[in-house]
Amino acid sequence: MVVPRLVVAAPSSGSGKTTVATGLMAALRARGLKVSPHKVGPDYIDPGYHALATGRPGRNLDPWLVGEERVAPLFLHGAAGCDVAVVEGVMGLFDGRGDTDFASTAHVVRLLDAPVVLVVDAARQSRSVAAVVHGFVTFDPRVRVAGVVLNQVGSDRHEVLCRAALASAGVPVLGAIRRDDAVSTPSRHLGLVPAAEREAAAVAAVDRLGALVARSCDLDALVRLARSAPPLDAAPWEPEPGAAGPGPVVAVAGGAAFTFGYAEHVELLRAAGAKVAVFDPLRDEKLPDGTAALVVGGGFPEMYAAELAANAPLREQVAAFRGPIAAECAGLIYLCEELDGQRMCGR
Repeated sequence: MVVPRLVVAAPSSGSGKTTVATGLMAALRARGLKVSPHKVGPDYIDPGYHALATGRPGRNLDPWLVGEERVAPLFLHGAAGCDVAVVEGVMGLFDGRGDTDFASTAHVVRLLDAPVVLVVDAARQSRSVAAVVHGFVTFDPRVRVAGVVLNQVGSDRHEVLCRAALASAGVPVLGAIRRDDAVSTPSRHLGLVPAAEREAAAVAAVDRLGALVARSCDLDALVRLARSAPPLDAAPWEPEPGAAGPGPVVAVAGGAAFTFGYAEHVELLRAAGAKVAVFDPLRDEKLPDGTAALVVGGGFPEMYAAELAANAPLREQVAAFRGPIAAECAGLIYLCEELDGQRMCGR
């Protein structure tokens, strides 16, 4: 199957992958393209910003969780109907499990046979960027580093020096992004503050990122690069359908306190025949009508402990619920007696 695609990677975390990937998604969408967003690894947070940028669910590509044989099929499933797919990498390009590159960005690059755009933090260096890029270009010949986006460029002169160095290395510069504190996004211990917690501010941040990338990068060249990716020899993944007829109502926790989840989970439930109903434990005072099972995933309930505690009607209904419950991480905390001195469900 032919899907134009590229992977945004970097030498290390903190280089600007999320800035460039999210901004590129938003900029291409503003051009009228249907953009499919993807993230290497199990990250729940970056895909929330990707979804805002594209209007499509952010999807993860993680060989560790699903096996490398499912990466291309899951990618094709998520990219169905798109004009271009943008994949944001994780950590440094070759950083994987232990001393291998298993589940690294490079591993996913090979599984998708996709070209790489390397985001390089150019702060406090000039000609040395060419040495860094040369190392990444030559480290693994199976990984095609096809272009560079310079980040944190300080001035016109700084950009000229970096571009000249990279020209001598034979690597095209596809963008140069200036230092701009206005596009910073607040972080927390697991990464960025989830988009669902910031609402209007997150939308504005994504709009700024899109404008930044549009004026700083060669979008035409990036689209041409994505279109250079060869056809993928794989079939799209599809969830297996369940029994026909009306299925049970499965209530899935959402809202700002419970943002960690995978789009495929809901798709699997629906394919199995369930009627998925999303509820917000911060706002909804009762479970969806006819709830037969609960799914309470991860998130940051500690940021909303008082609000969760204040919703006593829902807490009491969850405490009395006798159907099956699948809870993890934040969901398990919500089912406990208390959180930071605030009353929870007490299952």
